[in-house]
Amino acid sequence: MKNLNRFFAAAIVAVAAIVAAVPAQAQFKFGLKAGAAINSLKFSSTEEFTKSFDKDNRAGFVGGAMIEFTVPLIGIGLDASVLYVHREAKSVVANQPNLTRDYIDIPVNLKYKLCIPVISNVLKPFVTTGPSFAFLTSKKEIEAAFKNKSVDIAWNFGFGVELLSHVQVAASYGLGLTNTLEKIGTVDNKATIEGKNRYWTVTAAYLF
Repeated sequence: MKNLNRFFAAAIVAVAAIVAAVPAQAQFKFGLKAGAAINSLKFSSTEEFTKSFDKDNRAGFVGGAMIEFTVPLIGIGLDASVLYVHREAKSVVANQPNLTRDYIDIPVNLKYKLCIPVISNVLKPFVTTGPSFAFLTSKKEIEAAFKNKSVDIAWNFGFGVELLSHVQVAASYGLGLTNTLEKIGTVDNKATIEGKNRYWTVTAAYLF
């Protein structure tokens, strides 16, 4: 855990340094974003109870607002969003409710736009990467055996395209770094089984 805290402290310092270095002529945009969140869970055990949920490729939704800073000519910048995210894992056991989780998610990405001569005013491909901090807003307990974690931290890798300088269509993969839920009280009552999020997010945004 100490190494993870140091990693994120270094990431935050790096983001702050980049923001401080952004020149005054940097382009600033604000926009709205919406899309689908396709979630899976990776458990620390293959025990039978982890098969209680159809944990792979369950679609949820995401929506919110974003800001973007871009340095002209070189195409490097930052984007950050505040998003509502709904994630779900479908139960495969009779009378057991689906595993649903709602978050306020704050991804902060370093973004690079590829400026291609002639067509850059119409189309700009881009790539992104950076940390994401998701704060649980739905209930923490899931029956007596499962518990959601209050904060879920991930690292995102994404790509997309900007159209006509206003519309951005993007996809990103989130690699969960911290446990998002745990199973309490295993058979021997001595251990917990933990799960991490793995997810694709596909979004469309309009920037003003």
